[in-house]
Amino acid sequence: MSRLFIRAPLAILADGAEGGIVVEDGVIVDCLPSGGQPEAPVDETFDASSHVVLPGLINTHHHFYQTLTRAHPEAIDKPLFPWLESLYPIWARLDPPSFRLSVRLALTELMLSGCTTAADHHYLFPGGLDDAIDIEAAEAEALGMRVTLTRGAMDLSRKDGGLPPDSVVQDRDVILQDAERLIGRYHDGATGAMTQIALAPCSPFSVTRELMMESAALADRHDCRLHTHLGETEDENAYCQEIFGCRPVDYLEEVGWLGPRTWLAHGIHFTTDECARLGRHKVGVCHCPTSNAVLASGFCPVNELKTAGSPVGLGVDGSASNDGSNLMEQVRHALMIGRLNYRSASAVTARDALAMATAGSAACLGRTDIGRIAPGLQADLALFTLDELRFSGAHDPIAALVLCGATRADRVMIRGEWRVVDGLPLGLDLARLRREHGAAAGRFT
Repeated sequence: MSRLFIRAPLAILADGAEGGIVVEDGVIVDCLPSGGQPEAPVDETFDASSHVVLPGLINTHHHFYQTLTRAHPEAIDKPLFPWLESLYPIWARLDPPSFRLSVRLALTELMLSGCTTAADHHYLFPGGLDDAIDIEAAEAEALGMRVTLTRGAMDLSRKDGGLPPDSVVQDRDVILQDAERLIGRYHDGATGAMTQIALAPCSPFSVTRELMMESAALADRHDCRLHTHLGETEDENAYCQEIFGCRPVDYLEEVGWLGPRTWLAHGIHFTTDECARLGRHKVGVCHCPTSNAVLASGFCPVNELKTAGSPVGLGVDGSASNDGSNLMEQVRHALMIGRLNYRSASAVTARDALAMATAGSAACLGRTDIGRIAPGLQADLALFTLDELRFSGAHDPIAALVLCGATRADRVMIRGEWRVVDGLPLGLDLARLRREHGAAAGRFT
């Protein structure tokens, strides 16, 4: 077990660690005050005097496959429902080779932005792509990325009153059997887990009540988490009122999802009372600021949710509604959109936005071993330099990352191992990945 001393950072997002941190066997074992030195010998020292050190950023909602359809002419400038209706037939052409490249590119893009843990919501299983989650697990392991892979699903097609076409939905029994298989093969509930599985029926307008209820029961049996889209648009509210005779949060309770096992994507159209209700039950919410802006869906009430007791994290959402996979950009967008929403320059601070992307996101995923820099936690770190012109003249290094628009980490550590060095992922040919992914995306015109 080697010991690494990350010494004297320019700034660090942790109290009492101004002198640096010591990492051993993938875990932070000591935080040192300014001028402090490790008590026990170290094997290596990294001079961090030019780096701002953050806990590794945590992405709590994504759709990796959508990297193949960014800025697609069929979907540009449309709100959610028409956007989905335009893209579903195109996404139905997904196959294993193109999907594998989409996953690899999304994970790499995230890692380069300082992300060390990513949750993907994959719910499309056209013929031949039955092992989509297995592909994701293999790609994440190869890159050394920590992941929560959600077994998404849709079993309510257009002919049944749902939104998706018949070609992209599955039978409920097939969905549940595969979910149980994936939990048995990949889900690790231990401290420091690299791969976890969650169950994620897609949305109220694409899954049946029965699938929601049986997924909740399965998650309870296996102690894994639940995830879905909720409260994203007024169209969704209207759909729930018409089909279920209630609002989305009421529906969530009816199907047994209103509890701390659940985290939701978007959470925009909640009333004040619904925010309080979600908070009482400790339901997490992933804020997706860029996607919400691109689709003009609305503003997530992040402060009301946090005040009520809900964990609030950050997500990039799909790369066809973002249209990127850069989590550090989401931190800045969360600040800007939050201030615009609340019409207050102090409503969301730089540190508030970073907290959503770290500790808040960890809480959404039910993890207490990541999201902060402290002894005993996993050594997941994102290190940024301030040597670009945009940072010249910045006086608060941590605030500068957000306010001046940092986009790329110089170094990224996951489980105590460097995965990005000098702004480049180790062991990966970026030019080749760009070329191969671009060629695969050409099939989705």
